[in-house]
Amino acid sequence: MALENILGITDSAELERVQEQISKKKAVWLFESGRLDELTPGSFEALSEIHRVLFGEIYDFAGSIRTVNIAKGDFRFAPVMYLESSVEHIEKMPQSNFDEIVEKYVEMNIAHPFREGNGRSMRIWLDLMFKKEIQQVVDWSKVDKDDYLMAMERSPIKDIEIKYVLRNALTDLIDDRDMYMKGIDHSYYYEGYNIYKVEEL
Repeated sequence: MALENILGITDSAELERVQEQISKKKAVWLFESGRLDELTPGSFEALSEIHRVLFGEIYDFAGSIRTVNIAKGDFRFAPVMYLESSVEHIEKMPQSNFDEIVEKYVEMNIAHPFREGNGRSMRIWLDLMFKKEIQQVVDWSKVDKDDYLMAMERSPIKDIEIKYVLRNALTDLIDDRDMYMKGIDHSYYYEGYNIYKVEEL
């Protein structure tokens, strides 16, 4: 079963295909329109706007904090009853250097504030912080999929691995369109369509 969507698509494979097509087009618009540069790096408002733009044509919840508890595998993301306060806490976390930015990114991943599309939105959000604070971004084509996924899976307990993976992929090409698009393309390589377990409230 496909996640309920504005387009009325009921096949999950078809939804994944259309979602990739639309969200990539919207990601290009975010960059080329200059909208990304208008956002406040590290703010939840920025993350919410990125999510709204990417997925607004697909889901009516785009840009809004989720209202269901979700889990992936055996890992439960932040419970809905604590989600807003978690997001407020994360937004206030420092982000003045590489380590602080990655720690903030890890915490937002644990929160997983949206029903779908968290990873794709958060990687753009992460690079916004890097760009502003350390004048670098991630060259996602240099990030091995398995290394990244395993490091992110372990990051709630120990973030040293994800810091190592990301630090070794930093580049100074912060305004390069091709570099930005590598990140967008690799977002689907890393994730594709997420199947979350939804828990009754």
